[in-house]
Amino acid sequence: MTQTFVPSLELNAAFYAEVVAPLLGPLEHAAALLGWGSDVLGYDTARSTDHGWGPRLQIFVAADDVDAVRERVDARLPRTFRNWPVRFGWDDVPEQHRVDVLTWRDWLHGQLGLDPLGGMSPLDWLTIPQQQLLGVVRGAVYADPKGELAATREALRWYPRDVWLWMLASQWGRIAQEDAFVGRTAEVGDDLGSALLAGRLVRDAMGVAFLLAGEYRPYSKWFGTAFARLPGAAELTPPLRRAAAATDFPAREAALVEVYELLARQHNASGLTVPIDDPTVRPFHGRPFQVLDATRFANACRDAIEDPWLATLPLVGSVDQFADSTDVLSAADRAQHLRALYTGLS
Repeated sequence: MTQTFVPSLELNAAFYAEVVAPLLGPLEHAAALLGWGSDVLGYDTARSTDHGWGPRLQIFVAADDVDAVRERVDARLPRTFRNWPVRFGWDDVPEQHRVDVLTWRDWLHGQLGLDPLGGMSPLDWLTIPQQQLLGVVRGAVYADPKGELAATREALRWYPRDVWLWMLASQWGRIAQEDAFVGRTAEVGDDLGSALLAGRLVRDAMGVAFLLAGEYRPYSKWFGTAFARLPGAAELTPPLRRAAAATDFPAREAALVEVYELLARQHNASGLTVPIDDPTVRPFHGRPFQVLDATRFANACRDAIEDPWLATLPLVGSVDQFADSTDVLSAADRAQHLRALYTGLS
């Protein structure tokens, strides 16, 4: 029988209500679909069903109940639910059911690489990849009798103000470091290098937009999809596309100038810092390349930071801003090894 696609968050709401909740009976528990997967972000389509997709949940119980509940789930789950196999695998992942039973604290530690329930330091925030944070605050909660999941998700919804300002300063700093190079490379005949730099600046500009909007950015597959839903994206997207597609330096520069000035106005409108006077481009020193002088925006962010550690830390950015390895950013425990960078810098 051909299955009809419904989004995973909807399928698993029914899977919980019709199968898992009755199986658990009166036992106090929370239930959710969080963590990894395009479906947790709400981006799954029929294409997603060919790979790691199907009935799955997390069930959160007290530590003393974990083993007994796992045994009950293992023994009583049906073979299928709405024609989808309940036990499935993919690639090198073995076939098994995907109803994970554990404590909320243990799941959080596995997802984030640390325990956030006692509070988070600035260093903690900087070393958790944004995709991992999205895995907590997106998805769906199906049962939460004590409100623990809701409270944690709200606490992790976005960065504390000082961390936010420091990351925004770092993102503006990335643009300040490279925006003049698009013209300089073209000037010496390196059009490929100019195009590559324009692509980097397009991505960095989109990173500014995520930060100004107060939204975590997902990993690369869904970066553009998530960007398109940001406030102001409709205005930014046409010049971003022109900058990425341009085949000569004048077209690249014209498009990037439009992007920079749009972002500068968004920054001033955000109220995060004192407004920047004349948020427009100007020549790069005496050279004929138009730049925003984004250091002005980075400095305004730093000036607004109250935390003494962040205020003096070099603007290297969070793990997402200086690391570009999927093997690091997809595994929060690996990202935690980068704590040494920050402690060394400070």
